[in-house]
Amino acid sequence: MPDQGETVPDPGGRPIRVLIVDDDALVRAGLTMILSGAADLQVVAEAADGSQVPQAVAEHRPDVVLMDIRMPRVDGLAATEELRSRSGAPEVIVLTTFDADADVLRALRAGASGFLLKDTPPIDILEAVRRVAGGEAMLSPTVTRRLIAHVAAPEGNSGSNRKALQQLEALSEREREVALAVGRGKSNAEISVELFMSLATVKAHVSRLLTKLDLDNRVQVALLVHDAGLT
Repeated sequence: MPDQGETVPDPGGRPIRVLIVDDDALVRAGLTMILSGAADLQVVAEAADGSQVPQAVAEHRPDVVLMDIRMPRVDGLAATEELRSRSGAPEVIVLTTFDADADVLRALRAGASGFLLKDTPPIDILEAVRRVAGGEAMLSPTVTRRLIAHVAAPEGNSGSNRKALQQLEALSEREREVALAVGRGKSNAEISVELFMSLATVKAHVSRLLTKLDLDNRVQVALLVHDAGLT
């Protein structure tokens, strides 16, 4: 799960506010019980369908949304895309029973910060929410590489390949090196060692390349590097 050795800031010193979205009442109850046991996390609302997400977000202002993919009316993919298109949107972690589902890739491209399997151990769920609230993707390097290998678009799409390469060309040489390392699933700490940078410098480079590439998180950077054929 999350990389070790990197601190994650909390949102202003208050509990991290979480919205749980799942059509299964038992899943919602289980997640609420797990999250409510942590002093730094607060479940502020639950929703049973993606159609309820906009109102719940507007009313309760969560920092993180745990979003089920498969729901009967508005699924988690459509809800994630709509939510992340807004300015100041909360972070989204998609929930799934599959670890290599093309739907997960679509959610990540839409701006979700990662995904959790529904059988993820409680301690890892807590840590994932904390990391995502702190602005980091919660995919480990191993999971990132496996996800891209299983569900990324087939090789040979020259249009997307050229576009991705052009986007990466807008980066400085050092930023490209950091982007390629992110594409290989490296953590900030690992990039620091590999490229002989301080951890603070790595974080600054990641922040700048996200701005230049107009991306939400490092998972999307990894997908862009893959699209460019550089992994």
